Amino acid sequence: MEILGVDIGGSGIKGAPVNIESGLMLTDRYRIKTPQPATPEAMTDVVAEIVDHFSWKGPVGCGFPSVVKQEVALTAANIHKSWIGVNVAELIGSKTGTAVHVSNDVDAAGWAEVVFGAGKEKSGLVLILALGTGIGSCMFIDGCQVPNTELGHLIIHGDIAEKYAANSARKREDLDWETWGGRLNEYLNYVESLCYPDLIILGGGVSKYYQEFFPYLHCRAELVPASLRNEAGIVGAAYSAKYLL
Repeated sequence: MEILGVDIGGSGIKGAPVNIESGLMLTDRYRIKTPQPATPEAMTDVVAEIVDHFSWKGPVGCGFPSVVKQEVALTAANIHKSWIGVNVAELIGSKTGTAVHVSNDVDAAGWAEVVFGAGKEKSGLVLILALGTGIGSCMFIDGCQVPNTELGHLIIHGDIAEKYAANSARKREDLDWETWGGRLNEYLNYVESLCYPDLIILGGGVSKYYQEFFPYLHCRAELVPASLRNEAGIVGAAYSAKYLL
């Protein structure tokens, strides 16, 4: 059972065929830089190029950097505003001739972690946070996803939390691990006071350095780094489209 997973981001668009029973990518990923401006026509042309690269004729699952409901993009934080209101699956499908399913990018990556990674066989409320330019969030309750959560947009110190505690804030302000870890801990404690998760999985590129900042994090919930890291977006996008088979 194979589906092409495509992780559509604000800086890069990458894909690979995935065995959705094992969660393994069947080839190396193929990546193309996201065009600028990141308009619907330009970005879907790139997705079509990735589909062509693999000579793919089967279903395609895409993770997309937006709130997505019924395949329609409702927000556009790091892509062109003309995406808002676009049926992303229809537009991609019209260019590729394939069946397409689209979901929020962190929701897609969350499936990979819950089915194949750090959240496998975990019950209760699992919260996945992707620490990068912003803070993406994803929730599962006993294996069922609650889509399109935007917990990176909670307010801390008068502004959205991701400006204070995302990995981009660490880089922008040249924070040491302890200082940034303190900020992240403050954010995690705030989130815990709202939903009391049983497990928190921290992902994003910075998760590979988890040993540097985990000592400064003190949560009620079990806290673990994501295990699929850069492959999670592709694997999860493919898995989330399994109903197309």
